[in-house]
Amino acid sequence: MDIHFDLIQTAGIAGAVFMLGQFIKSRSSFLQQFFFPAPVVGGIIVSLAIFALHQADIVSISFDRTLMAFFMNLFFTCVGFTVSGKLIKSSGRQGAILAVVAVSFLVVQNLVGVSISHLLGINELLGVAMGSISMSGGVGSAAAFGPTLEELGATGASAIGIAAATFGLMMGSLIGGPVARRLIDRHRLSSSATVDTAQTADAGSAAAAISNSSMLGSTLMVLIAAAIGTLITLLLHTTGINFPYYVGCLFGGTLLRNLSDSGHLTLRHNELGIISGISLNLFLSITLMSLNISALIDLALPMMAILVAQMCIMMAYAYLVTFRVMGKDYDAAVMAAGHCGIGLGQTPNALANMSAVISERGPAPRAWFVLPIITVVFISIFNPLVITLFINLFK
Repeated sequence: MDIHFDLIQTAGIAGAVFMLGQFIKSRSSFLQQFFFPAPVVGGIIVSLAIFALHQADIVSISFDRTLMAFFMNLFFTCVGFTVSGKLIKSSGRQGAILAVVAVSFLVVQNLVGVSISHLLGINELLGVAMGSISMSGGVGSAAAFGPTLEELGATGASAIGIAAATFGLMMGSLIGGPVARRLIDRHRLSSSATVDTAQTADAGSAAAAISNSSMLGSTLMVLIAAAIGTLITLLLHTTGINFPYYVGCLFGGTLLRNLSDSGHLTLRHNELGIISGISLNLFLSITLMSLNISALIDLALPMMAILVAQMCIMMAYAYLVTFRVMGKDYDAAVMAAGHCGIGLGQTPNALANMSAVISERGPAPRAWFVLPIITVVFISIFNPLVITLFINLFK
């Protein structure tokens, strides 16, 4: 029997999944100590249950995924509202360093995939499929490059890449918290809670009471910024580089944020934060509960060896490289958690990882503002170039 839940039903189930994860996390000191996001906890449990029902030939369940993209784009629009040009400028050197760290890791991921594929005697292009294509690129990148790899003789590259991206999506949300906790505890780090220009503006906005009309105004502001972002995405595509749709939405929010900083617009950051949190949690709930677990189970042992190696390399790189070059302070530890999310999953995984740490240990303004914009822009630009280089080297 097949059951497909429509858009409204999917939204309701996503809400229940988040509440389930929140309930379980509230009663587990382990999940709290290692900063596991509530939608990840609930989503993985539900996806495993759905997989078990499918394997037992009881029922096959699927969801409408329209709202997943909708909430993801709204979330990135809200992230854009936090990107103050004044703050980015003040962190310019660190932003440049983070860009080098993130782009360098794209090369590392492909070297790991190709090297292990060679050792195991499988097509090296499959290693590329399980390198930065699926790890940093995600499901969309895996689906886009898969046919090209198959044309070059890498049989099953599309399915393997998508399965690898699914694995990365799960692991990217699971390893960030433990890495940050280890760094914070070992180096006895804590939030400095420095009040900068952006935070002062946010605090002033937060002091205002929320009303129906003000919340409506903030919601409309997000929708308008997202619409502007779609036009920005079209402009970005004229460069010949396939930017993800949400990149334009992020820049749409950034544009309005900086108009606000210059005094041309009034934003209520506490309300924007509420919209951001709702969007992020529902996006992750829908994504995780829709995971195709069977695609992971069906992977051959050599494939699993590569994916586990990618996970371990990501943890080591975040721990030994990202943390150190970003300053070895509390913000650097939060960035390490975020890098685990973006390096194996998607930018929302990175934000969820950082948010989970921040909610437990205090604010990390530099990490929260710098990591999303730097990783989104530079990975989007350089990952297709790095992938193309490796394809041409090993075809």
